[in-house]
Amino acid sequence: MDRYKERRWDLKQLVGSGGMPSSHSATVTALAAAVGFQEGFGGSVFATALVLACVVMYDATGVRLHAGRQAEVLNQIVYELPAEHPLAESRPLRELLGHTPPQVIAGCLLGIVTGVIGHLINLFTR
Repeated sequence: MDRYKERRWDLKQLVGSGGMPSSHSATVTALAAAVGFQEGFGGSVFATALVLACVVMYDATGVRLHAGRQAEVLNQIVYELPAEHPLAESRPLRELLGHTPPQVIAGCLLGIVTGVIGHLINLFTR
């Protein structure tokens, strides 16, 4: 987002949380797809990977997203404190923690595509 608005790259966003697409969602979805292709989609290992993916994506759109929104409000409150207040000089809280549903869906789709590509590469290199 910073790249388009401010014409600069924010390298912290490459390894941080939040943003489009959700790299966490892409990773766990690719893992589940790879396990499904390797071990079968009806097995317990795939079921475990799928549950892990669901928990990670739920957490990204639930707990972490709302924690980030609370951090925005708290940062605004601290910003408006008088200079002599003990908390006025405190470091701002990280606001970009979670993902919106479209970011998680995009990450999920990216993960599926990644898993399929990995499976195709595996098939053609045998």
